[in-house]
This record gives sequence, structure tokens and C-alpha cells, in this order.
Amino acid sequence: MAELINNRAHRIQQLKEIITQLHEGVGADAVRQQLKDLVQQTDASEIAEMEQALMNDGMPTAKVMAMCDLHAEVVRDILVDQPGIAVAPGHPVDTFRRENVAIADEIDRFRDVLKDLLGRDGDSDLTPDDLVVLRKHFAALMDIEKHYSRKENLLFPMLEKHDISGPSKVMWGKDDEVRVLLKGVDDVLQENEITIVEFQVVDDTLFEPAFKAVEEMIRKEEDILLPMSQGALTESEWGEIWMQTPEIGYCLVDPREGYEPPKADLLTLGAPAPAPDDGRIVFPTGSLSLAQVKGVFDALPVDITFVDRDDRVRYFSDDSSRIFVRPKAIIGRKVQHCHPPASVDTVERIVSDFRSGKESSCSFWLSVKERFVLIRYFAVRDEKGSYLGTLEVTQDLTDVRALEGERRLLQYDAPEMGDSDG
Repeated sequence: MAELINNRAHRIQQLKEIITQLHEGVGADAVRQQLKDLVQQTDASEIAEMEQALMNDGMPTAKVMAMCDLHAEVVRDILVDQPGIAVAPGHPVDTFRRENVAIADEIDRFRDVLKDLLGRDGDSDLTPDDLVVLRKHFAALMDIEKHYSRKENLLFPMLEKHDISGPSKVMWGKDDEVRVLLKGVDDVLQENEITIVEFQVVDDTLFEPAFKAVEEMIRKEEDILLPMSQGALTESEWGEIWMQTPEIGYCLVDPREGYEPPKADLLTLGAPAPAPDDGRIVFPTGSLSLAQVKGVFDALPVDITFVDRDDRVRYFSDDSSRIFVRPKAIIGRKVQHCHPPASVDTVERIVSDFRSGKESSCSFWLSVKERFVLIRYFAVRDEKGSYLGTLEVTQDLTDVRALEGERRLLQYDAPEMGDSDG
């Protein structure tokens, strides 16, 4: 066993050295045979471990991403013929693979339509009907977002439990590159007037690069990611992915019937998490300490006040920049006693409609000391729909309303951003 481990570590070190040589400018042909001899002794997981090792050595994710396509191209013809581990129909791996087939087919259909269009007279314009057909096929292809989202938000976290994080970071970065390219395609397709000649240029400079990037990602998933994941994840972890998948959705195809997660996982589906023994508060989606709960509430860019089912104020967020004054003396008071007589009827109606189930939310907005303020009320109910109370949320939207354009680069907000003058 020790010999096998040592051999594996040695192969990964050799892979690192070869891939680094490629990045430093050594021609692919010069190392192809060496890499081929090496990879024939290994599996997809060692390719991923090589990427992880490079990042552990301090190589930035962006640099590994830049190398990713190069080394994937070199090892593609070696790994592509390695058979994957068989799974039951409907297993998450089965669904990922079937989606990849459907994505590739949709790209081919788009290309076929495009080929027919580009065969026309170059001086003519694309007709509205042409654009409708192209947009239809492209809209279907954009279902790929569900595929990427499941990979990034369900599969990658499971891999990270096994200390496999480098490949996930690299592939997520490549996913984002694909998204940028596909967004460019979508922008072109929204143009209403474009000639065949112009479309030919766009096909060469944008469409084909986008589609090839998608196809390259399919190969990376099929050759490396999915085989590696099958070797790393437990059946229970695959079951957890399967159970959470419907929350995100499927890409182009529906899952087949046949797969079932381990019975123990089915029994715990929807059950509350076991209570930790450190005093943390357990929620269906995680747990927080009391200090963290208070910190989260205080960090929210809104003022919140909670009134219980008996109409008594039980909590308000503690923020010196609150829009409306909330002295601690109101805790335990009837909410009707915390408002001027002119507002009591409105308060009574809101609480009554929320309690009866007739309504669940309402909003008001007004100017307060030259600030635009939004006040919202929400009925709070338990999982059975029983009324627990009313939540008031107040937010100063003055700065938000003034936003224009986009901010995509990091820039910290000034301390006064969002603060009220009141």
C-alpha cells in the first residue's frame, strides 16, 4: 500500500513539473509522449490533485485557469477513452452526463441553423423570423445555467469536504468565462438589424469561441470532474446532492427514474438537524450562536421590529442610526400603544388581517428629513401556517435610488452609505 501511495505522489509531482513546463513555453509535442506514458498509469483524480498541488504551492487560481485549457488539450486524447463508473439511471452523475449530451446537441442545432443563414446572399439582412429561430435555440442553450449552478453549488461543496478545492475554483472560473461569452452571443442576438456579412464576422469572433468553450467544459467534466467525483464522494453525499437538485432545476432533460439515495438519507430528508451541544441555535439551513444571531441582525441594512401573536413588541434591532426611535421601554408593550391615535386603526387592521391569514404583507413609503424611507410589514408564520407575529422592516433607500450604471470592481462604501440623518 505504501508503494502505491508513493507512486501516486510521484506521478502527481511529475504531472506538476510537466504542466509547469507547458505554461513556461515548452511545446506540447515535446512533452506529449512523456505525459501520455504517465497518464496511462493514473486516473482523473490525479489530474485534479495536480491542480490542487499547484495552488497549494502558491500558484494563483487565475494562473492555473490559464494553464487549464492547455493541459486539458494535451491529456484529452488519453483520458477520453477511460470508461466511467456505471451509475443507476437518475443518479446525479447520470443526469450531468445526459445534460452534457443535450447541451452538445443544442449547440449543433444552432450551428445548423446558422450555416443555412450564412449561405445566403451576404448583402441581405437577417429577417425577423431568422432572429426568432436563432433566439429560440439560444434560449434553450442558456438552460446551461442550471447545469453550472448545480455543479458549483452542490457538487463542489461535497468535493471540498474531501479537501478537493483547487479544481473547483479553477472550473468555476472557467464557467464564468463561458458565461461572459454566452452573454456576448445573447447581446448580438438582441440586435434587430444585422447583415449576413456582419453575422459571419460575429460567428467567427464570438459564436464559435463561445460554443467551443462550452464543448471544452463538457470534456473537462466528462474526462476529469465526474470520474474524480465518483471516486471521492460517498453514496450518502450523492444522495444529498440528488435531494437538493430540484431546488435548482435540470438543464434540457429531466432525470430518469431508477436511482434512490440510501434509505437512511431518505429518512432524514426534511428532518431538523440535531441540536449541537455548544448552545448554538439550530435552523433548517444551519446553526448560529446567539452572538452571531445578534451580529447578523445588527449588520442588516434595515431596522427590524418584531411584534408577537399577542400584539406585544418583543424585539427591535439595536442600531444608533435607526430611522425611528425605539427606546427599550417599548419591549413588552402592546403595539397599539406605541403609535399615535391617528395610526392605531391602521395598525389594528394590519395585525388583524395578518392574524386571520387574509393578508401577508404591506408597504408604505414616505420622506423623513429629506430621506426616502420604505416601511414594510410581514406576517410571520410557522411551518404549519400558524400566526406567530408581525415583522416591521424599515429601510432608508435614498442612496439605493440614486445608483446608476454598474459597479463590478471592489470599492468599499463610505461609512455614511445608507446611514440616516434622522
